[in-house]
Amino acid sequence: MHRLVLLLTLLLTPLAAAQTPLIVAQGGDAVTLDAHDIVEAVSGLVSRQLHETLFEVTPAGTIEPLLAEDYDVSEDGLTWTITLKEGITFHDGTPFNAEAVKFNLERFIDPDNGFVFSFLLNRIETVAVIDEYTVALTLSGAFAPLLAHLSHLSTAMVSPTAVETFGEDYYRNPVGTGPFVFDNWTVGQQLEVARFADYWGEAAGSEVIRFVPVPENTTRMALLESGEAHVVVSVPPQDVPRLSADPDINVDLTPSTRTIYIYFNPNIEPFGDVRVRQAVNFAVDKQAIVDFVLGGAGTVSEAPFSPGIFGYDPQEPYPYDPEQAQALLADAGYPEGFTTTLYCPTGRYLQDIQVCEAIQSQIADVGIDASIETFEWAAYLQRTGLPVAENDIPMAMYGWATGTGDADYALFPLLHSSQHVPNGSNRSFYSNATVDELLSDARTIADQELRESLYNQAIDTLWEDAPWLYLHVQGQLTGIRNEVENLVVYPTQGIWLKDASLSE
Repeated sequence: MHRLVLLLTLLLTPLAAAQTPLIVAQGGDAVTLDAHDIVEAVSGLVSRQLHETLFEVTPAGTIEPLLAEDYDVSEDGLTWTITLKEGITFHDGTPFNAEAVKFNLERFIDPDNGFVFSFLLNRIETVAVIDEYTVALTLSGAFAPLLAHLSHLSTAMVSPTAVETFGEDYYRNPVGTGPFVFDNWTVGQQLEVARFADYWGEAAGSEVIRFVPVPENTTRMALLESGEAHVVVSVPPQDVPRLSADPDINVDLTPSTRTIYIYFNPNIEPFGDVRVRQAVNFAVDKQAIVDFVLGGAGTVSEAPFSPGIFGYDPQEPYPYDPEQAQALLADAGYPEGFTTTLYCPTGRYLQDIQVCEAIQSQIADVGIDASIETFEWAAYLQRTGLPVAENDIPMAMYGWATGTGDADYALFPLLHSSQHVPNGSNRSFYSNATVDELLSDARTIADQELRESLYNQAIDTLWEDAPWLYLHVQGQLTGIRNEVENLVVYPTQGIWLKDASLSE
């Protein structure tokens, strides 16, 4: 109750700006606003309004120039020459030019900076300034997904001046080229961005966007219904009928590229045994979770990532077969089951706690006694991101949206052995030499048919090896009040607020 009162007080606090702020309630708070250091969608949703990339993936899934004007690739695929748009400045007045691009790309790939997503561009060997608005990227080897990776939000352009001025505090003082400029941030309470008056494109539709972290579903929905939040993410399916009956609210179901799974840590017994991992997959009724927990807002996973991504190869889902699960457990030496802990975030994914509770109940039927540990999103990332020597998490929920449209980003950061946390996003510490070789080779081959074949082989191996409990591709349920105009929800769970505004 105290949290709700605090939130309502903040939401009703008048701003100096004449226009009412457009208020977006998320399930958690941002972790960092340094675009190069962002590894999750909550921070990414805010950063998307402030920062821009050289290229962008449109809602239709095509890759188009954004801050770039054009590009050219040498015949051997090792030199990419990028021409930039002219006349653009960062929010602090720093010119956006070839020198700024060189600074950004070199900062992003510098191993001393330890940016988790640096693997996206780690085949860039040198960045050369050709003239004020032209850069040439020399690669250490052919790199098929480079263009897609230059559209990823973590490769966005940040102000060199601001980075040098703020140093380690830059994450709280972001400066980009986007339609909004950072205004203020009270951690755990609210974060505001304001219209950038000198934006190079069409002006943003709203003067102020206010983001508020509200992990509790009931509180988040109450703010939407009362009109004290205009947009809320992750609407619980059971609330859809009630919200949809409200003439002032629209619940938008957007197809998603976000796959939800439970990863197993093979360093913690008994999950080093593939039979145990497969047993859990047989023990869980994924379709029932989609139907009754998600209310149909999703589809059962048929691969480690979602359909529509290059390299997708559908598999036969593990059927719900408790008897087969028990047989595998007995064969692995656990005829009576075992005790473990399932970690789950709160307010991050659609029905995250309810999904974990359903899994807990179903695996209990085959003798696996799993207690549930929950954390709010920022703490969850920190807890699950500890290095192997300090990480005692046996199994945990995670989700991944493939925003680049390419299987490299869907698989390499999560399942390649070079990407173990804290240096990458492989939180399970999964290692498989065959998968490593397939994923590494697929990055360096220009022939798309051959790349697709390598990804198909990797998916076949991963499906059999079961490093995850493969759950579902999550649909996105976004609550939007009718006074909100021109808001765009991306399949990656991003929300584009540049043109969004409140009707008079």
